[in-house]
Amino acid sequence: QVQLVESGGGLVQAGGSLRLSCAASGRTFSSFAMGWFRQAPGEDREFVAAISRGGSNTLYAASVKGRFTISRDNDNTKNTAYLQMNSLKPEDTAVYYCAAVQAIFGGRDPGGYPYWGQGTQVTVSS
Repeated sequence: QVQLVESGGGLVQAGGSLRLSCAASGRTFSSFAMGWFRQAPGEDREFVAAISRGGSNTLYAASVKGRFTISRDNDNTKNTAYLQMNSLKPEDTAVYYCAAVQAIFGGRDPGGYPYWGQGTQVTVSS
């Protein structure tokens, strides 16, 4: 079991930046691959970014590549995954979720992640 808590969401103007955090507790954080997903009203949950459990491999959705950066800190005092979001657009507005799977890498499929946080709202105004 791992518990995930997101933070860092908010309201930002188009072109601005936000950094989301996902604090993990429970089992060894470094044994879990992490992912970020988002869900806009009336839409399916969609993949945003993923990072391997060691942090050396990352994957991004085409819509965010070059603007968003996923990272993680496996130090026992941090146990946190991050999503740095730059050049935000109104279409990035959604609830953002972090997710975890006990594997080397989780991939794009939300069904592959058994552990989820509660989500944090990101709203980008035009």
